[in-house]
Amino acid sequence: MRRRYPHAPHPWLDLSTGINPVPYKMPPLEPDALTRLPEPADEHALRRAAARAYGVADPEFVAAAPGTQVLIGLLPVLFRARSVAVLGPTYAEHARAWTLAGAEVRMVDRFEALEDAETAVLCNPNNPDGRRIEPARLRDLADRLADRLAAHGGLLVVDEAFADLEPGPLSVAGVLPHPSLIVLRSFGKTYGFAGVRLGFALASAERSRLLREVLGPWAVSGPALAVALRALRDDAWLATAAQRLDAGARALDALLAQAGIRVIGGTRLFRLAESPEAPAITARLAAAGIHVRRFAERPEWLRFGQCGDASSQQRLRAALLG
Repeated sequence: MRRRYPHAPHPWLDLSTGINPVPYKMPPLEPDALTRLPEPADEHALRRAAARAYGVADPEFVAAAPGTQVLIGLLPVLFRARSVAVLGPTYAEHARAWTLAGAEVRMVDRFEALEDAETAVLCNPNNPDGRRIEPARLRDLADRLADRLAAHGGLLVVDEAFADLEPGPLSVAGVLPHPSLIVLRSFGKTYGFAGVRLGFALASAERSRLLREVLGPWAVSGPALAVALRALRDDAWLATAAQRLDAGARALDALLAQAGIRVIGGTRLFRLAESPEAPAITARLAAAGIHVRRFAERPEWLRFGQCGDASSQQRLRAALLG
């Protein structure tokens, strides 16, 4: 974007992501978090904290990795499938990872179309439209897929990267251990630490153990362990962040409506909107040094991440309303 708009004001305001713009307060790091390899006890403590935070009964159901993206690429290699159904439109890396592993991938636009899948993949809530699927429906789908385990396939992958800050019961992780279910959770999006590179797979003890063995020792860095151990236990911060983001989402909705842009979905971390003038709006924002997400397959769509402070909000307001 800097190359395309060399005269735009700096610094750029990047609203193209779904990362919490107000990160968790970074705890002081002990020097040995950087200078020594993490101990197995540290990794086990992280899995205990993640199990409690994500509502699974046993740390043995948790595998920690250097980012959810690593897990997205690893699952198709470890749990191969001939055919995969992905509920779309959604995060494109899921379909790409299964395709690279040799699976025949089909995109479907109805939840019911997953019922005859060998392996099914979906995001809940979904990126980019915030579509939500109730845990009971996911449990029923996982049960159907489990019946096919004896033959081939029978896997349900639910990416809950944006679930932490959403209201109401949403996660299906509480049904673990389930033979056909793998749940992915993202640390960086929720806590605003995308650069820490930390994500989790929640699955049966057998599947989680295999993931940990393949990832190998020291898969999570010392600084990531130190930050996550504190953040995952801080329920008060998470509740406050959800309230702040809820208020910010309402303000963003109002601003977009004032600018004639219709909000059609999203989560507390981002809003999906549409306008027939989306290309022109994108260009106007970019000229003001503001980057929002566009979609080649849906040129009328725009995704807006939340602003982190009042000055950023004012900057977006000025660019949208003139």
